[in-house]
Order: sequence, then structure tokens, then C-alpha cells
Amino acid sequence: MTTKKTGIDQQLIRDLAGILNDTNLTEIEVELDDFKVRVSRQAPAVHAVAAPAPAYAAPLPLPAAAPVASPAGGAPAEASKNAVPSPMVGTAYLAPSPDAKPFVEVGQAVKEGQTLLIIEAMKTMNQIPSPRSGTVTAILVEDAQPVEYGMPLVVIE
Repeated sequence: MTTKKTGIDQQLIRDLAGILNDTNLTEIEVELDDFKVRVSRQAPAVHAVAAPAPAYAAPLPLPAAAPVASPAGGAPAEASKNAVPSPMVGTAYLAPSPDAKPFVEVGQAVKEGQTLLIIEAMKTMNQIPSPRSGTVTAILVEDAQPVEYGMPLVVIE
């Protein structure tokens, strides 16, 4: 009978691959004592890092049933400059629970440090604070949308 240290736990790798698919992550790594395994996949071309900066100036295309507010007459460069970027990869939620009121709405004044939304990453809810005081002029993501690192979330003027 062989020990697990000499063989690869294929079920663990399948489970990790399943987590990648469920959470839209591109890489996951697990380390236990001297055993270390990393599972990764190539990100879809839609999320390419090589895209020019103005590509995120406007909201990503969304279904017609879920309109997203955009800056009224604002130039795309202004939206990029004042956008709050995602600090991590995960799933964005605009409210603390599905039946709760959103953290912020377009036109609302916010203070520095106020929670704008939460991003779930690895089953951990991370509050995303406002980096500055101002007025929310656009919310660039919809509830339960996967987000990438650096992707603009909210525009604060």
C-alpha cells in the first residue's frame, strides 16, 4: 500500500479545478506541510491585461434587463480617472444580502472609508471602501458580477 505523499491526490486536483470554475478564478494554490499543488487556467481573451486603458472607461456590455448607470455626459477619460478599481478578483455584490438595500446608489454622496460594495473571494466577503469623499456618478458593475483585479467598479466625482 502506498502513502499519499508518493502519489498525487487526483480528487483534490479535480476539486480545486471545480473551485476555479465556480469562482471564475484563474489560479488556486494549496499548501499542506511539504505538499504543494497549484491549479491554473488561461483567462479568457475578454479579460486580457494587454487591453488599452480606455477599454474600461465605459461599463461592460450588460443584458438589457439590467441597466447600469453611467456618467451623465462625462468624457470616458474622466470616468477612468475617477473610477474606483477592484483590488482583487472575485464576485461583486452591491448589497449586504439579496433582499437588502444597496450600499450606494448613483447620485449619493459618500465619505472616505464608506463601504461601496463587497467582493467575495474564496468565500470571504471583502468590503470595498471609498478611497475619497464625493458623489457616486456611476456604478459600473451589476450585482453578482465577476470582477477582475483593476477593473473599475464605481465612479466617484
